[in-house]
Amino acid sequence: MLTIFMTTALIGLASATIPQDRALHDSLFTVDTHVDILRIEEAKDKDYLALPDVQVDIEKMEQGGLDAVFFILFSSQGKLTPESHEAAQQEALARYATIRRMLDRHPDRIKLARTVAEAQQIHADGKLVAFLGMENGFPLARDAANLEQYFDLGVRYLGLMHMGHNGLGDSADPNRSTHEAETIHGGLSDEGRAVVAEANRLGIMVDVSHAHRDTAIEMASISKAPVIASHSAVRSLTNITRNMDDDQLMAVKESGGVVQVVAFNSHLKISPAERMPALMKLMKEVGLTAVAGRPDPDSLSPEMREKYLTEYALINKKWPKVTATVSDFIDHIDYAVQLIGIDHVGIASDFGGGGGIDGWRDASETPNVTSELIKRGYSEQDIRKLWGENLLRVLAEVEHLAED
Repeated sequence: MLTIFMTTALIGLASATIPQDRALHDSLFTVDTHVDILRIEEAKDKDYLALPDVQVDIEKMEQGGLDAVFFILFSSQGKLTPESHEAAQQEALARYATIRRMLDRHPDRIKLARTVAEAQQIHADGKLVAFLGMENGFPLARDAANLEQYFDLGVRYLGLMHMGHNGLGDSADPNRSTHEAETIHGGLSDEGRAVVAEANRLGIMVDVSHAHRDTAIEMASISKAPVIASHSAVRSLTNITRNMDDDQLMAVKESGGVVQVVAFNSHLKISPAERMPALMKLMKEVGLTAVAGRPDPDSLSPEMREKYLTEYALINKKWPKVTATVSDFIDHIDYAVQLIGIDHVGIASDFGGGGGIDGWRDASETPNVTSELIKRGYSEQDIRKLWGENLLRVLAEVEHLAED
């Protein structure tokens, strides 16, 4: 792992070469396929123009030359009951409401795209592009027909599951708190297969991120259109279940799809195994939840805040966090490119949902990723493919197949 001094030096080196690197970066059409956003009641009156407490807003996108973002209609996994399905639907729609308000307040700077052609025109007009993705098919209530309402809102990719199995298929991460089995369906359920078929019919990209290994491979094999992994890293480099092994990577390639490598610290480097359980236990004890993907101790009472900060410092001392850098991130891109080819790899941040690494902590630092790609010897055409051309090619093919 790079020391703090070495990391700082590398970032300084990137800054030193910024004129030519930035010129190339600004000529790209950059697409980040996974950015989480607050529910409307959490966002309160925020309009996502300039917010110090979020990683992606309009000004940070403009500063960092991040041209297009898939904002995510996320819903957390609940029990397999009608009440939980309804709550999940309301959660997804509450996030859509935040996105819709941002678009309505700043039509001169950002606009929703429903097709590749629309995205290209918006970009040519000098505006930022907003796409919509959906993370977790739980709000569909196991009924493929419910997907059409989200397509009508503008959703153009669907991740069928998140943390914990649902009625559509098995997740890469069973719910450990309820002692869920490693698998319950053995891949997709019949309802999950129907949802994949409906996504193909409508023109929604099928997303295998968060799917169990066997589920992901099945999704890629039965989809009549190319599939994507919207935000995943390489399991051969960081052995966690959320990352994709070589067979999964190859399955996405063979579908004609693209793997969007994610800049998520714990997906790129593994901290001590005891660290995360200790942090989760502490957060539960003090009643702390994450805001914009990050815990906010200021939301606690003075007593609980003091307890949290004191014990957090002890956890950091006992089990230090391992911090990934942009260089570590590009290591995962390198591996994927070497295995499945430059035409099947892309870039995602997972900002707002825990993403962010040393050198790419928010959208304003996006040029640092391009600078590291240049250092690694990627050509301009390669970088264009990684930053969006591959993903847009897949979306265009999904659109075309749906029209047929």
